[in-house]
Amino acid sequence: MLTDSAGNAPSGASPVTIRASMAASRIRAGLLRVALICSSLSSPSVVAEGTSTEPLVYPLAHRAETFDDYHGTRIADPYRYLESSANPLTKAWVEQQNTLTEKYLSQISSREPIRNRLTELWNFERVSPPVKEGGKYFFTKNDGLQNQPVLFVLDALGKTPRPLLDPNSLAKDGTLALTEFSVSPDGRLLAYATANGGSDWTEWAIRSVETGRDLPDRIKWVKFSEVAWTKDGKGFFYARFDEPARGRELESVNKNQKLYFHRVGDHQDKDQLIYQRPEDPELGFSPKVTEDGRYLVIFIWKGTDRRNLLAVKDLSVPDAPVRPLFEEFESEYLFVDNTGPVFTLKTTKGAPRGRLVSVDISAKPLRLKTVIRQSKDTIESVSSVGSRYVVRVMRDASDRVLIYTRAGKLEKEIRLPALGTTAGFTGKKGDTETFFSFTSFTYPARVYRHDFRTGKTELFHEPRLNGFDPSAFVTEQVFVSSKDGTKVPVFLVYKKGLARDGSAPAYLYGYGGFNVSMTPMFSVKHLVFVERGGIYAQASTRGGGEYGEDWHSAGMKEKKQNVFDDFIASAQWLITNNFTSRKKLAIGGGSNGGLLVGAVLNQRPELFGAAVPAVGVMDMLRFHKFTIGWAWVSEYGSSDDPAQFRLLLSYSPLHNIRTDVPYPAVLVTTADTDDRVVPAHSYKYAAALQQAQTGRAPVLIRIETKAGHGAGKPTNKQIEEAADVLAFLDVNLRE
Repeated sequence: MLTDSAGNAPSGASPVTIRASMAASRIRAGLLRVALICSSLSSPSVVAEGTSTEPLVYPLAHRAETFDDYHGTRIADPYRYLESSANPLTKAWVEQQNTLTEKYLSQISSREPIRNRLTELWNFERVSPPVKEGGKYFFTKNDGLQNQPVLFVLDALGKTPRPLLDPNSLAKDGTLALTEFSVSPDGRLLAYATANGGSDWTEWAIRSVETGRDLPDRIKWVKFSEVAWTKDGKGFFYARFDEPARGRELESVNKNQKLYFHRVGDHQDKDQLIYQRPEDPELGFSPKVTEDGRYLVIFIWKGTDRRNLLAVKDLSVPDAPVRPLFEEFESEYLFVDNTGPVFTLKTTKGAPRGRLVSVDISAKPLRLKTVIRQSKDTIESVSSVGSRYVVRVMRDASDRVLIYTRAGKLEKEIRLPALGTTAGFTGKKGDTETFFSFTSFTYPARVYRHDFRTGKTELFHEPRLNGFDPSAFVTEQVFVSSKDGTKVPVFLVYKKGLARDGSAPAYLYGYGGFNVSMTPMFSVKHLVFVERGGIYAQASTRGGGEYGEDWHSAGMKEKKQNVFDDFIASAQWLITNNFTSRKKLAIGGGSNGGLLVGAVLNQRPELFGAAVPAVGVMDMLRFHKFTIGWAWVSEYGSSDDPAQFRLLLSYSPLHNIRTDVPYPAVLVTTADTDDRVVPAHSYKYAAALQQAQTGRAPVLIRIETKAGHGAGKPTNKQIEEAADVLAFLDVNLRE
């Protein structure tokens, strides 16, 4: 499945920068000279209020006579050349935009105090829930301001953990990140993946847990794949794409994924091809080896559609073929565990909020037997551990943790400290313990250990923040009526004693797509905004997974406008109930959330004081032509289809920018090596919006270097970006 662990949520898959066709090199060189020399021919001068009386003059973005014909409709695309990062015009434009943005931000007096406070609060120890293999415990830890977390191994509880892999030693600038790791069942070998500059491409290596030294093995050109060790630890299964053309690693479309087996000690060229589906190049594969080692279970995905296929290979039979189990994209089927040929699966078959079923894969036809039936809560995950099923469910966008017997009887609920979000719960059937994390808006992730023998849940690690008292803040949840009457959950976080007179600045954040749920999460950036007297609001709009597949499907394709209506209703509620005012209200979102911000900004520009669309999907007519953008067609539709073209055109942020109204202050953020949502989306959108702006508010773009869609971004870059965003909001939300 294509997901994004970074908090910018997926947007389907990885984006690719495609090279645009331009005029002859003679004309291009001339345009470059003009762009470098003359910037006075661009959009209207803008005064950066609160920073300087000197007008902002935007860098020239050349407008080419580029058009596309969509089913008889001619659509202009004047900034097509910005799709090519290698184009000299693009490079010059990026450099000039960053220079302008830095000049603007450097004049904001609150920028440095905000950065200092962010640094102070960010400096706390962060630990992941331990994963147990071969009697050892593996977890990551960041001491506070380390650019990347370090992987540790604990030989036994009570002993001192030792570092096993420190990514900070692999790159001085902290841009090489540990993205995945998997330990062999005997705990002897560590397979780990690293990504450079935030790219989705990963390279896998193998390290001895005892010595801390790497083996010669290197596995390249892997995206969107985990590894699955065989029970004997002699090798693992993984999925990869073909090697892209040199120089186009961040641009090539990612299709035709194949499943391989790698034997420890072999060169990658010797890896055995296990499974492929050349008749459908959009299919991808995720491997899982059952705990008993008998079966390879293959999760077959197509784009970001949560519905999947399932296949199995009997590893106990030499050269056994891959056998399909579920061959239609009509429901979600996630493997949980097995007892011989009887599999337990989490599925949405007949249950849009999820249920747990068992199925004998040796029987024909396959028959699903309910183990845990669907309830009013949405099942997020099921773990088979400690002779129990640990079931994470969501109620009104907040987690609950339930423990069931193997027969499907509810045994107990693990009580959580507050409204929040959990993760972890890994383990095996014979384990007597499991670890999990809990986080909320005002509490960073705590790690707990649950003992199945005693039934007790104890604190394993609690982070300490510098000079911060969670009890000084209020977290509440309200339900806002959308345009069609649908109740939308919205979380609010603010200081106790807040005056409800509309004078407080507010930051409304949303996502609204891909079945991604907006649950309570700790964010230093949002916390500093609240500390400074602001209100953080988080809307769980349709398109997410908060209430199961029905909630998701109510915000996709032809129903996408529901997401925008939910977000607008949330903004209006904050104003009507005197939490804030129009000029004090900012909106933000990343990836698909950037699309949300861009679309809403076009529809209701007068409703907001500022907007921060991050790594957004802004060109809804061409998104499927970049890297992994094709994978989002199941969510959005495609401009290749006449009816879907009209729908996408109706809200595409790039194509609905208005020239009849002034826009509020806008800070677009992106990264030059984002190969999930390629920066061309933000480049073209920012250029068009700067050209259209008729008001005095600034329209700026901040382009990070050596950073991707969000995952693996070094701590120092996260702090710098957060400081710039908060400083921008600070100066533009003043009355």
